[in-house]
Amino acid sequence: MRTQVAIVGAGPAGLLLSHLLRREGVDSILVEAQSRQYCEQRIRAGVLEQGTVDTINEAGLGARMQREGLVHHGIELLFGRNRHRIDMTGLTGGRAITIYGQHEVVRDLIDAADAHGHHMFFEASGVSLHGLAGDAQRDRPEVRFMHQGVEQRIECDYIAGCDGFHGVSRNSIPASVLRTYERVYPFAWLGILAEAAPNAAELVYAHHERGFALYSMRSPSITRLYLQCAPDEDLSQWSDDRIWSELKTRFENDGGWQPAEGAILQKGVTPMRSFVAEPMQYGRLFLAGDAAHIVPPTGAKGMNLAVADVRVLSQALAARYRDGCTDLLDAYSSTCLERVWRAEHFSWFMTNMLHPSADDTPFVNRLKMSELNYVTTSEAAARSLAENYVGLPFAA
Repeated sequence: MRTQVAIVGAGPAGLLLSHLLRREGVDSILVEAQSRQYCEQRIRAGVLEQGTVDTINEAGLGARMQREGLVHHGIELLFGRNRHRIDMTGLTGGRAITIYGQHEVVRDLIDAADAHGHHMFFEASGVSLHGLAGDAQRDRPEVRFMHQGVEQRIECDYIAGCDGFHGVSRNSIPASVLRTYERVYPFAWLGILAEAAPNAAELVYAHHERGFALYSMRSPSITRLYLQCAPDEDLSQWSDDRIWSELKTRFENDGGWQPAEGAILQKGVTPMRSFVAEPMQYGRLFLAGDAAHIVPPTGAKGMNLAVADVRVLSQALAARYRDGCTDLLDAYSSTCLERVWRAEHFSWFMTNMLHPSADDTPFVNRLKMSELNYVTTSEAAARSLAENYVGLPFAA
C-alpha cells in the first residue's frame, strides 16, 4: 500500500490526526494493535481543556459533545474540612473545561472515519517501522504488520507514532538519539465508576491526612471517583463498602456534603508517572500523545496534550504538502515540548500539593497545606492554577 502519512495507533491522537489531515487533503492509513471495540470502550480521563473543545468543534466533530458534555466553570479544593472554589471562567476571561469521556471522543472520531471511508486496520499484530532516517524521496519509510493472517506493508512519506507509552514507535528511535526524563510517584489512584447521579456541580479535589480523593463525573448518571492508594494495592481487599466508607472519610467537610452512592461498575488502580521523551521526532517519524509523554492524572492533561500535539503536526504536514515548506515539520518537537513541559510542571505541582505522602517529612506535608491555603486565598495564585487547568491558548 502507498499513502502520504502512516499513523500507528487509534487512540485520540491517531484518530484526530487522521481526521485533521483528511480535512487538509492529506492521505493517511491508520494501524492499531487493539480491536475497534477495545478502543471504543476503554475508559480514560474525560476533562477537556478549552483548546481541545475548540479544536474538536472546528474539526466538525463537536455535535454530540455539545449535547452530552458537561461544561464546568470551576473546581473545588477541599482541605481542613472546608471547600474552596476556584472560579476558572472568571479568572481566565471566560474559558472553561468540558467533561466528556475519552472513549466518547474516540467513538465520534471512528464514526467520522467510517463516514469518510477512511482506511483503518484494527487488530494488527507484529507492527514494525522501517526506513525512518532515510531520505523520503529515495528510501521511503514503511510500516509492516500482520492483519487477519496476511502480511501487510505500507509505504509512506511520514509516520506518526500515536501508539501510546508501550507502543513500538518510541522504541524505534535509536537509544543514542533519545533522551528520557521520568518521575515515578510513591502512590497510585484506586478509581471507580459508580452508577450514581452527580450531586456536586464541579470536580472536588480533596487533601486529607489519610490520602487524596477526587470526585468527578462522566455523565448525568455516572460518577468517577478516586482514592490515593499504594502502587501495588490489592483490589481484592477493597470491598464496595470499604471504598464508600473511605471516600466519605476523605471528603469530610463542615457543610455536610458527601458523594452520592451507587452500584460500582468498575474498579482499577492507576499508577502515577511523569515521563517525557526528547526529541519527539526522528527522521520521518513523529511521536504524539502518550508515545512521547505521560502526566499524572491530577492535572487532567493527558488527552489534551495529545490533541495539542496532533494539532501542531497536522498543520505542519499540511504546509509540507500544500506549499512544500518543511519549517513547521522541522520545528515540531521544539514547538510541542514547550507546551509539554509546562503541562508536566502543572501536573507535578497539582500532584505534589494534593497528595500527602509517607515518603515526605512532616515538614514537607505541612508545606503542602500552606500551598493549598495560598492558592485559595491569593487571586494571583488562583489565576495561575485556573489558566493552567483550563489550558493555555494555542499559538496562532
